Amino acid sequence: MNTTNSIGLDNQKSQSLVTSLNTLLSSYQIQYMNARGFHWNIKGRNFFELHLKFEEIYNLLLEKVDEIAERILTIEGKPLHAFSDYLESSKIAEAKNISDGADALNNLLSGYKVLIAMQRDILEQAGDAQDEGTAALMSDYIKEQEKLVWMLKAYLN
Repeated sequence: MNTTNSIGLDNQKSQSLVTSLNTLLSSYQIQYMNARGFHWNIKGRNFFELHLKFEEIYNLLLEKVDEIAERILTIEGKPLHAFSDYLESSKIAEAKNISDGADALNNLLSGYKVLIAMQRDILEQAGDAQDEGTAALMSDYIKEQEKLVWMLKAYLN
């Protein structure tokens, strides 16, 4: 019986990573939709700058959605692809009817805190599985998002 997949990773550890990555994928999808909603619904004095910033953020999130799904496929898993599945497994809640800039930014900051924690867990799990591809992806995301959190917090203060 073959205990490794086609890229040489332990099948059992890879499938455990697939589960974690699907939860991350779901959480990214909700964070993406939240940012998209903030972009559409923002009002007030900072409309122009926040409207653009939310667009930048949701484009970054959408890029990662695709990368995570492709990573799941690479390690021979199946990415979730129904919104009902995303809602069920996301660790980030939907945000509705937010048009205030500070509320929207605080919501995004809360979401990034969740994503970063999940990515740190997956980074550790990937290290244990000797899955450098997943580990590198998580490391890149963490670095980028830690800087974004700092910048969003600086903007709020």
